[in-house]
Amino acid sequence: MSNARKQKRERGQAVVEFALVLPILAMLILGIVQFGIVFHDYVALTDAVRAGARQGSVMHDASAATAAVLDSASELKASDVAVDVDSSWDPGSDVTVTATYPYDISLLGVVIKSGRLSAKTTDRVE
Repeated sequence: MSNARKQKRERGQAVVEFALVLPILAMLILGIVQFGIVFHDYVALTDAVRAGARQGSVMHDASAATAAVLDSASELKASDVAVDVDSSWDPGSDVTVTATYPYDISLLGVVIKSGRLSAKTTDRVE
């Protein structure tokens, strides 16, 4: 067998191997991207809840805390953010702000996992 034919066969083998591995690699990369989006939403939700708890502890008002959560979570779809504020508003008591946001991880249009992200923060009322 000539050297040129041998090189041509080896290049063909590499193309076949690449074609077999490409779908698996693409699914892995898409999964990483989807996970990154969900993690970004979780971090945004956690930061928003922290801002809401701080605003509630200073203003002594549940609506101010809710507005602070929604303002701080500007990267998230506001209509999907569910906020709950709980406190007696007495100085020295706790204000607890909880928020949830839906997520889904889908690959090629198929939902693999879905649910609600949840974040909770407690701050002392001033």
